[in-house]
Amino acid sequence: MTERIHSAFRESAEVKLAFVEEYMERIYEVGSIMATAIREGNKVILFGNGGSAADAQHIAAEIVGRYMKERRALPAIALTTDTSILTAVGNDYGFETVFERQVEALCQPGDVAVGISTSGNSENVIRAIRKAHDLGATTVAFTGRNGGKLAELVHYAFIVPSYETPRIQECHITLGHVLCEIIDELI
Repeated sequence: MTERIHSAFRESAEVKLAFVEEYMERIYEVGSIMATAIREGNKVILFGNGGSAADAQHIAAEIVGRYMKERRALPAIALTTDTSILTAVGNDYGFETVFERQVEALCQPGDVAVGISTSGNSENVIRAIRKAHDLGATTVAFTGRNGGKLAELVHYAFIVPSYETPRIQECHITLGHVLCEIIDELI
């Protein structure tokens, strides 16, 4: 068992190092875009399912609360937190629309919409990204594997080089933290 534990940590580190080598410049670019959007009165909107929903909430909390240093609260929202909206829209329109309807209601030109899906094929995330794009938002995908359909639809795709969901999610939250650090530095 100790070898499996060591292997999990080693794999996570290797995936993250490969990821940052591929995306270093894009990470800074997207962090800068987010900071600019916030400075100009816009917001960051995040969404995903399961562990990706938790990541959306975690990143939004870091932006609204604070990440590493004291600053004013910044505008971000996770579309995964309002159970009344999720269940009403899911019941009335179908689960594939739970994020799309919220994007339609809340997204404005200049916002940054972040869809998180380890496979890149979550229909509700794809539909919300399409809607955000149509509404004039900058669209970003956190995904893995081969990027799925989601990676083809966004302005900025981050594809974690792994087919293992835990390794993908570990890299996604590190990416989210680094973007928060960039936002903190630039605001």
